[in-house]
Amino acid sequence: MKLSEQVKPISYLKAHAPEIIRTLKDNPQPVVITLHGEAKAILQDFGQYEETQETLALLKVLALTNRQVEEANCAQLRNPSRASANVWRTADPDAMSCSFRRGCGTRHRGSLSLHR
Repeated sequence: MKLSEQVKPISYLKAHAPEIIRTLKDNPQPVVITLHGEAKAILQDFGQYEETQETLALLKVLALTNRQVEEANCAQLRNPSRASANVWRTADPDAMSCSFRRGCGTRHRGSLSLHR
């Protein structure tokens, strides 16, 4: 079912609130509530809301972890004297530019032994 099929005016919500709440349990699609023709609120089953919030939290943790790994790898390549021997893998070891972090483009100096 499309979200556009679940659009209801606030007057419908006022008149049919118990019915809408019962259907939310059976139908996982949220209901869009409009006021003067504009979407103003979403009604969603509480279990579905909890699942959405858990997924969002996990995605935020994943994004933060990826960003920290990217920053650590790029920082180690900028200062190769402190980098470990297993820091980087590159398809073009002669280029030695940081392609791991988008937009970095830094030409890193160091021995090719850092790249394996």
